Amino acid sequence: MGILIAVIYIVFISLGLPDSLLGSGWPAMHHAFGVPSSYAGYVSMTISFMTIISALLSPKIIKKFQTKWIVIISILLTILGLMGFSISTQYWMLLIFAIPYGLGAGAIDASINHYVANNYSGSIMNFLHCFYGVGAMISPMIMGLALKLAGWNEGYRWTAYIQVGILLVCILSLPLWNKNTNAAPEEITESTGIREAMKIPGVIPTLIAFFAYCSGEATCFLWTSSYFAGVKQGLSPKLIASFGSLIFVGLMLGRLISGFVSNKLGDKLLIRIGIVVEVMGIGLVTLPIEHYIVAAIGFVVIGTGMGPIYPAIQHMAPENFGKKHSAAVIGLQMASAYVGSTFMPMIFGNLQQYIGIGIMPLYLLFFALMNIGFLEYAYKAIANKKAILNKDYAYQD
Repeated sequence: MGILIAVIYIVFISLGLPDSLLGSGWPAMHHAFGVPSSYAGYVSMTISFMTIISALLSPKIIKKFQTKWIVIISILLTILGLMGFSISTQYWMLLIFAIPYGLGAGAIDASINHYVANNYSGSIMNFLHCFYGVGAMISPMIMGLALKLAGWNEGYRWTAYIQVGILLVCILSLPLWNKNTNAAPEEITESTGIREAMKIPGVIPTLIAFFAYCSGEATCFLWTSSYFAGVKQGLSPKLIASFGSLIFVGLMLGRLISGFVSNKLGDKLLIRIGIVVEVMGIGLVTLPIEHYIVAAIGFVVIGTGMGPIYPAIQHMAPENFGKKHSAAVIGLQMASAYVGSTFMPMIFGNLQQYIGIGIMPLYLLFFALMNIGFLEYAYKAIANKKAILNKDYAYQD
C-alpha cells in the first residue's frame, strides 16, 4: 500500500509538470510566434476547455475503467501534447496540441482525486497535491534552463522526456493497483450522475467557490512571470521565467504543512486559515517597493495560503455529499474549476492590455473573497440538510 501511495504521488508530479511551462515560457514564446502577450490566454483556454470535457466525462469513465488505466492513457496524451508544443512553428499548432494536453491532465486529476478522497485521509490528499506542486515548481526551472541553453521548444521536449520516465514507473506499478481493487466497488458502480448531484444542497455554491479558487490560481500560473516583466525593471529573461515557480513553491509549502496538521484541524479550518494567508500575500505584492524581492515573497505567501484549499474541497466531497455522489460531485467540481482556469486568465490578459498588469493583486483579491463567501454559504446549506435529516430520523424513531 505504501508503494502504491508513492506511485500516486509520482503521478501527481507528472500532473504538475506541464502546468507552469506556458506561463514561464510565454514571455519568449509570444515573440517567437509574433503574437500579442494576451494570446497566452487562448492557449490556456483551450487546455482548460479540454480538461472540462474530461472532468464531466469522468464519472462514466471511472465506472467503466480502473484508475490505473485512466492514468496510463492520460500520461500518454500529455506526452503527445508536450511533444507537439515542442515542434510547433506556428501559433495555431499550439491550439491543436493543447487538445491532448488538456484531456490528459483532466482525466488524471479527476480519477486520482476521486480515488484518494474515497480511500485515504485528508493528510494523504494534501501530500498528494504537494507533489503536484513539486512538478509545477520544477517545470519553470526546466524552461528557464532551456531558454538559457537552447530555446523554449526544448523546455517542452525535456519535460516530455521526464513524463516518459514517469509513464514507465506507472506501467511497472500495475500489479500494485490490482492488490487494491477492493476499494468499495459497489459504491463506484452505483454512483449517481451529474444531474442528480447538482440537486444536492450545497453543491452549487461549492462549485462557484471552486471556480473562484481556480480562477485566482490559474491567473497566477499564467501571469506571474509577466507581472514581474511588466512591473519590475531590469530583470533578465531567465530570472523572469523563474518567477513562474513562485506560486508553486508556495502551493507545495502550504500543502506540505497541511499534510501534517489536516487531520487535527479539519478541512474547513484549513481553508479559512489558507484564505487569510492568501490575502496577506496579496497585500505584500501590492506594497509600492521597487525591488522585486518583496513581491516575490508575496507570491510565495499567496501560494502557501492557496495550498490547502483545492485538496480540502476535494477531500470533503464524500463527507459532505456522500460516497455515492462523490464521483459526480468531484467531476463537477473539477469542471467548474477548469471553467475558471479557462476564462479568467484570458479575461485578465485582455484587462491588463488596457489597464496594466499592475491590477493583478486586485484581481486575485476579488476571487479570494468570492471563494470564502460561497464556501461558507455551502457549509450552511449542508448543515441545514443534515439537521433536517436528523429530525426525520428522530421522528421515525
